[in-house]
Amino acid sequence: MPEPFYFFSELHLVRLLGVKAKNPAELLERIKQVPPSAIYYHTHRFLQQHHYLSPEPPNDFAYWVTNILSLEALGESLASVDIVRFTSIDELRDEFIRILSDYIVKGKYCLDCAPGEEFYFMGCVTVIIPTPYVAHTLPEFLSIIPKLSIHALYFHVFEARMRLHNAENDFSRWFRDSGQIKLAEELSRLDPYTITLEGLRKKIIKAVSRYV
Repeated sequence: MPEPFYFFSELHLVRLLGVKAKNPAELLERIKQVPPSAIYYHTHRFLQQHHYLSPEPPNDFAYWVTNILSLEALGESLASVDIVRFTSIDELRDEFIRILSDYIVKGKYCLDCAPGEEFYFMGCVTVIIPTPYVAHTLPEFLSIIPKLSIHALYFHVFEARMRLHNAENDFSRWFRDSGQIKLAEELSRLDPYTITLEGLRKKIIKAVSRYV
C-alpha cells in the first residue's frame, strides 16, 4: 500500500535585497551575486500572481532590458530562455549569465537607464503550509483537486521541479509510487508553463478521471 499523499500549500514573503543594476554589465554582475531565491522570483513570480493568464510574459530581466533600456535584441535573447528546461536554479542562473556575457564580450552598447528606473532585485522566502487534505486512493485524490488553492497547485507542480531536480511533479511521483505508471507519465508530460494554473487543474482532473 503506497504512502498517502499529503497536500501542502505555500506563501512567498517577498523582500527587497538592496541590490540594483543600471545597465547590462551591472545586471550580469548582480545575477552572479544574488541568492537563488532572487533568480527564482524574477523568473517565476508571474506564474502565480497572474494565474488566469496565458501564455506567461517574459522574465523580469527580459522585460527590463527591453522596456527600460530599449535593447530589443538582448531582451529577445533573455526572453527566449525556456525555464521549463531547467531543474535547478543554478542552471537557470548560468543561462542568463551566458547570454549577458556573450552580449557584453562582443562590445555591444551597454547604456545606463534613466535615474529611478534601475533594476531592483527582489528575493522571496517560501513558507510551506500543511493543508487538511490527504489522499489514500485515486478517487480521494480526484475529489480533493477541485478544492485546492492555486498556491497548493503551484507548490506541487512548479516548486516540485526545483525541489526534486527533475521534470517530475509531486503528483506524478506519487502516482508512480502507487503503481499508476501511465498516469504518472501522462502528468509528467503536461507543460505547466504554457497554460494557466486553472487550465492545469482541469487537465489533471481529466487525466486522473480516466484511471478511477
